[in-house]
Amino acid sequence: MKITVPYNDWEPRPHQLALWKYLQDGGKRAMAVWHRRAGKDEVALHWAAVSSIRRPGNYWHSLPEFAMARRAIWTAVNPHTGIRRIDEAFPHDMRESTNDHEMFIRFKGTGSTWQCVGSDQYNRTIGSSCVGVTMSEFALSNPAAWGYYQPMLNENNGWAMFITTPRGRNHAFTMLNHARSTADWFAEKLTAEDTGVLTQTQLDEALREYVALYGLDHGTAMYRQELLCDFTASTLGSFYALECAQVRDEGRIMAFDAEPDLPMNWAWDIGVSDDTVAWAFQVVGAQVLIHDIIKMNGVGVEHIRDELFDREGKHGWKHGTDYVPHDAKVKEWGSGRTRVETMSMLGLKPLLVPMASVLDGVNAARRALPLCVFHERTEEVGFAALEMHRREWDDEKKAFKANPLHDWTSDIADAFRYLALGYRPAPVRRVVEPIRRGWVIPPPSAPRRGGIQL
Repeated sequence: MKITVPYNDWEPRPHQLALWKYLQDGGKRAMAVWHRRAGKDEVALHWAAVSSIRRPGNYWHSLPEFAMARRAIWTAVNPHTGIRRIDEAFPHDMRESTNDHEMFIRFKGTGSTWQCVGSDQYNRTIGSSCVGVTMSEFALSNPAAWGYYQPMLNENNGWAMFITTPRGRNHAFTMLNHARSTADWFAEKLTAEDTGVLTQTQLDEALREYVALYGLDHGTAMYRQELLCDFTASTLGSFYALECAQVRDEGRIMAFDAEPDLPMNWAWDIGVSDDTVAWAFQVVGAQVLIHDIIKMNGVGVEHIRDELFDREGKHGWKHGTDYVPHDAKVKEWGSGRTRVETMSMLGLKPLLVPMASVLDGVNAARRALPLCVFHERTEEVGFAALEMHRREWDDEKKAFKANPLHDWTSDIADAFRYLALGYRPAPVRRVVEPIRRGWVIPPPSAPRRGGIQL
């Protein structure tokens, strides 16, 4: 199937034909879960080239992070041809100008533009508009970016393509199921066994390499995730993989009503340059009912407060306690007030959670998750972030670092840590002091009755 457009003589491979035909026939929403090296970005780039001639407008290629877009798309070279991928899709003859710093191309004749963007900085595109967007590596992307792009594409009848390999049963899994159940969507999952891009010998060698690099369990999971598109394979380095899998297996993501006689508490992570996040929850006996999540960027506490009160009014919830991190007691430059004081002035009820290290907070979250039931409205953004929250990988040591990777999941996971530390404080570690004759363990405290030491 030759592409009859100027400057371009690319042909889709057999396994790419179904997606290409859907787009050529005017399809507007496509979800392609393809294995690694199946040519997902290749199809998207060439379709953007065709679209830029068919319809003048702005086209975006979104990666999870802006910096990733430079490595994966802008400077990437096709190993089969030795030519940069963007030069194959957008030859210099069809360009009017190229801005390397902004990863931006303007085309001759139509005035159309194409640009790499990052879902981590989607708010940078506020005020602009596009008629076509590719959400590449959607499983790793901030789903809030699609929440911003969707209205403009609906308004101008633009197209959106979601291309990814799985990363657990997160928002990409939900989107695939939505695409499969929606008549005018394209939905396809292709494994390396489906496409024949790699021979069985190459697949066997890939599995051996993954096992050698990550160990048997993680290596096998990585192979199943990257080449067999297995949504059940655990996300490498995930802090809460087992606990979140248990939540899904036990059906603890559902629709349910709030307990009318109990207050609705909120656990906050107050961002300055990052997102501000607040989880809504109630404690009912041993269970923690997670009702909602608010996530906003670039706004003050008062905007979150307004959104919070609006949701409480809509559902008839009674406001309870606002659990905030310990650094909320630090005075802010300019106002001279702490964040706790500011929240109190705005009608909120802040309470500092106990001070604890990140890893202590992670352990508290692990103990809390088996007791949690999540409302289905929290699944796509909130619960998906907990599934994806993971350690940073150290390429030199070939091991995961202790500290979390900072990405779109961080603020959501931080707020959940404060929830876990606040509703039931983690036990304080006792430090055993040495004496001359060795180590002793202090005796247990005397029993208490009615809060009075006996």
